Amino acid sequence: MASISLQRIIDKMKLTNLTPDLDISHIKITQPDINRPALQMAGYFEHYESTRLQIVGFVEYTYMEGMTDERKKEIYVKLLNHPTPGIVFCRDLVPDPLFLETAMQYGVPLLSTSKATSAFMADVIRWLNVKLAPCITVHGVLVDVYGEGVLITGESGIGKSEAALELIKRGHRLVTDDVVEIRKVSEDMLMGTAPTITKHFIEIRGIGIVDVKTLFGVSSVKEDQEIDLVIKLSEWSKDQEYDRLGMEEEYTEYLGNKVVCHNIPIRPGRNLAVICESAAVNHRQKKMGYNAAQELYKRVQASLQKNGEDEE
Repeated sequence: MASISLQRIIDKMKLTNLTPDLDISHIKITQPDINRPALQMAGYFEHYESTRLQIVGFVEYTYMEGMTDERKKEIYVKLLNHPTPGIVFCRDLVPDPLFLETAMQYGVPLLSTSKATSAFMADVIRWLNVKLAPCITVHGVLVDVYGEGVLITGESGIGKSEAALELIKRGHRLVTDDVVEIRKVSEDMLMGTAPTITKHFIEIRGIGIVDVKTLFGVSSVKEDQEIDLVIKLSEWSKDQEYDRLGMEEEYTEYLGNKVVCHNIPIRPGRNLAVICESAAVNHRQKKMGYNAAQELYKRVQASLQKNGEDEE
């Protein structure tokens, strides 16, 4: 199961640790969902998701302030004796001394942020969704071409990295070469990233390792990219039939999500970079409602109908 340390969340979200004396090195977050313990403050602990990161906003805070000291002792113990990874107070709200003391007693980290509750919840959920999403690695190259994430796959040595290098020279951006980490962020979105070790590097046979960021500048690389299109490169064979019109979309599947896939045969003289650019623009055009193959089919049908009427 994927997990992420609480310390990494603190660093990423720029949180203030209100309990610095607690050892949090062992605390991990295993799910992207969060919880606002409003019902728990009122004493309802059925179905309490204590393993989630807890968020305390202005509403919960004012309710806590209005509780009697006896009620606070009772509720705070019930709330904090669960295995909670952390409680974040938004809007720079500060927990009362009794809450802080009880949290220290049960080893629950208390954190603080200046962000509004809704804004912080949106940020942390979005970030955790990416970091904790199901992940696989595939062999290929991921490039941002005109805003479309193009994953180029194929046998080793077929020319994936060379195509990516040409695309970079034409102003597009490299996400990762050789190894692509694919995360299922949602039911209709796959996000591709580079492993930390190979980030911004590309391997060109005969030359070796090239640092794209250093050679072409920071505008030539990107940290992550949604995968919109897959291009499979294969050796051209005269015995195999290839799609000439593209009337029907072909798909490939990663982590249960389908992605549009084009099988491109490779022959000497074919400019892979231009083909990838054209595929990306054509895919974008289809998403905007225009399909060139269908338009050609309509013209042919209209022409046949007109010829038939002329013959009559």
